Amino acid sequence: MVFRNVAIIAHVDHGKTTLVDGLLRQCKAFQEHEQMVDRVMDSMDLERERGITITSKNTAVIYKGDKINIVDTPGHADFGGEVERVLSMVDAALLLVDASEGPLPQTRFVLEKAMKQGLVIMVCINKIDRPDARLKEVINEIYDLFIDLDATEEQLEFPVLYASAKLGYASTEPEPAEDLRPLLDAMIEHIPASAPAQEGQAPQLLVTNLDSDQYIGRLALGRLVGGDLKRNAQAMWFHENGEKRVKLQMLYTWSGLRRKEAEVAHSGDIVAVAGIDGITVGDTISVGENASALPRILVDEPTIGITITVNNSPLSGQDGTYLTARQIQNRLNKELLHNVSLKLGEAGSKESFKLFGRGELQLAILLEQMRREGFEMSVSRPEVVFKEVDGETLEPYESITLDVPDEYIGAMTQHLAQRKGQMNDLISDGTGRTRMIYRIPSRGLIGFRGQMLTDTRGLGIMNSLFDGWDKKVENLPRRARGGMVADRPGRTTAYSLAKLQPRGELFVGAGEDVYEGMIVGENARINDLNVNVVRGKQLTNFRESGTDEKVVLSPPRQITLENALEFIDEDEWLEITPSFLRLRKRVLAANQRSIVRTPKAED
Repeated sequence: MVFRNVAIIAHVDHGKTTLVDGLLRQCKAFQEHEQMVDRVMDSMDLERERGITITSKNTAVIYKGDKINIVDTPGHADFGGEVERVLSMVDAALLLVDASEGPLPQTRFVLEKAMKQGLVIMVCINKIDRPDARLKEVINEIYDLFIDLDATEEQLEFPVLYASAKLGYASTEPEPAEDLRPLLDAMIEHIPASAPAQEGQAPQLLVTNLDSDQYIGRLALGRLVGGDLKRNAQAMWFHENGEKRVKLQMLYTWSGLRRKEAEVAHSGDIVAVAGIDGITVGDTISVGENASALPRILVDEPTIGITITVNNSPLSGQDGTYLTARQIQNRLNKELLHNVSLKLGEAGSKESFKLFGRGELQLAILLEQMRREGFEMSVSRPEVVFKEVDGETLEPYESITLDVPDEYIGAMTQHLAQRKGQMNDLISDGTGRTRMIYRIPSRGLIGFRGQMLTDTRGLGIMNSLFDGWDKKVENLPRRARGGMVADRPGRTTAYSLAKLQPRGELFVGAGEDVYEGMIVGENARINDLNVNVVRGKQLTNFRESGTDEKVVLSPPRQITLENALEFIDEDEWLEITPSFLRLRKRVLAANQRSIVRTPKAED
């Protein structure tokens, strides 16, 4: 059997997972009695809730006697470590581009990674059924992107297909078709077949992903090269600190979404092995006298970090199951085993840990997973990583693309100028929206997304991409408003909250437990405001009919994990429990902290 391995790469929400659904249906990967759900590759709850792919997954279909291994990759740059890992498993990449939006920042990111790997690139224009599709302009933008990435003449000769993954068809012409067979035919034609087993050559398996099974333990996934691999074979395990002889107890390949046992795995196929305790991403498994290790996977270094510490608030321990520093550290170490883009460092305390990643979204996803597993913890404001080069301090920069209605261009320009952003391009498409491209320090983006959505009434779209290191800038603005901070513990009352509504926006409603130092709202001014939110109305013996006034409370602002990470400042913590997200001051006692939040006060 001939094996062809391809990764589907694209920007967020351009239809990768929906296209995989269509390919699985086209190749009848499911039995008639099986019920297939939409976006079947998004198996995590968070993926289905947010509509994005977070972890890379692989599947396989049989078409015209060839086995096509398909890898679905994340589209967000924060999960770039997933993309970099799995591209070593494939020989080609199918670049999916929205017929209306065209190539966006993450499109550039994943395409650049694929081109560096020397993969064969195929282009598919998806969502051609959209009424605002602009096929010619998008194709020209794709060519411009290839040229900008220094593509060779061979790479510029990429095949172009047109598809509607939602409607289940693809074609070589920008017209509707019956099904997805033209896309599968193009894969057979353009994706190179994996090299067959070579006589006398040792089989090698570079571990690019990890999975687990409650019965057989850890599974190591990767593409097999060199020779065939047999079950129960005696193999050499090459890890970061040396090598060890092991036995491959179980061997698996894929058919559709199902993992099936195999006695022999053939060179070129994507396989999984079990029975090696402690194996991790980047290790190599090889068999035979000529056994040797493959180069370890290298990924871009993280640029942003947070401090995670034990939750020590007055309400700690009432909601979560895992509370101690040891339990938090074990969970973080478990995540590091298969997520090579994360790093764990020391935070100066036995109860605190510094976690570094690619972006706020990647870190927020991990915190949300831990929260759902029953962990309690406190988390700091995200901070960027600085580098010292030739005695000069450098910080990470990002290229951001804003798509906003024309009437908000002035507000966005003003905000980004304050955050030390430099405009590189301004493109108006004549439909009432404008695309703005800026280069800005990563520090300047912390907290900007929420402000942008507020100022554009939720109509703005922002995408960002890491754009290298540059000189550290000074005098970046802090949060523009202070917080309303509870000055005593208790339970909030409608009477007290109603008096505070004119002072700002509240985060809590009536009847909620609070403690001293907990942030219960956002002040309309820059300074913090210590407030009493537990005061009840004083009752007296003198009552008159009609003297009680009706209390009307506005709904409190619903804080999400990402919003909270953007909001908190350097002197604040985000308290995370399975059921609650609370903002608090690091110093809880009101008489031990200042309410002034300006650089002058710090000096």
